Amino acid sequence: MWADNNWKDYELLDCGNGMRLEKWGKYILSRPDPVALWEPASPALWGKADAVYHRSKSGGGHWDISSLPQQWMISYDSLRFIVKPMGFKHTGVFPEQSVNWDWAAELIRNANRPIKVLNLFSYTGGATISAAAAGASVCHVDAAKGIVAHARENAAASGLQNAPIRWIVDDCRKFIAREARRGNTYDAIIMDPPSYGRGANGEVWKLEEDLYSFLLECTAVLSDKPLFVLLNSYTAGLSPKTGEYALACALKGRHATVTADEIGLKCRESGRVLPCGCAIRATF
Repeated sequence: MWADNNWKDYELLDCGNGMRLEKWGKYILSRPDPVALWEPASPALWGKADAVYHRSKSGGGHWDISSLPQQWMISYDSLRFIVKPMGFKHTGVFPEQSVNWDWAAELIRNANRPIKVLNLFSYTGGATISAAAAGASVCHVDAAKGIVAHARENAAASGLQNAPIRWIVDDCRKFIAREARRGNTYDAIIMDPPSYGRGANGEVWKLEEDLYSFLLECTAVLSDKPLFVLLNSYTAGLSPKTGEYALACALKGRHATVTADEIGLKCRESGRVLPCGCAIRATF
């Protein structure tokens, strides 16, 4: 499993009984995590939470907040992120992804040439600003206008407001098709597709049905001298091996080395690594 313990402002304190307890800067949040099937290591810690997310039986849920600002900042190396407790238990930051940020940033810095990165389903921009900080030019694409605005705020907080980043609000599949017609290519592609999605015109995205064809479409905008492709997934049905085989087949003939594994966060109290999805990496 790939896991990163280099955060200074974030820590997974404990996990269990379908929940995780996390320290985000000065504040402690408790929120659901269905893979934490075991008992917590330190039950007494959980009473220190500043906010608890409660699921609703009818779907969704709400935060029960005792003492918490609307938003605050945390840091990872030189990068800064806005933490904002939102609906569906999210905070706007996925700390487990830092292991992928570091991997991609090292490849970019060691490439010794200009690198163009395409970040698809890019959410609040962790991978975007990490790649930009490493020296890449980045095209950031997400269909949600408010989420792209949040990503731009993260970039500005990290001192990257003038970095070569294109901020695109668009359906990722439609954007890829247009870029292919224009002949635009990228040296690296990062993607974090959802399990399920619905477009503005009623288009339906189902990961298990649409991922492979989407990977094939992405190869049309991959440059003749690619650096890497990174596929992330939080979908339970997409195992590391499934993703590995799909990406390897999509890149057939490109002489890619494809590896895959779970990513996770190490728990301070138990020492266990909490699984947080998987990452599939291709290098050339």
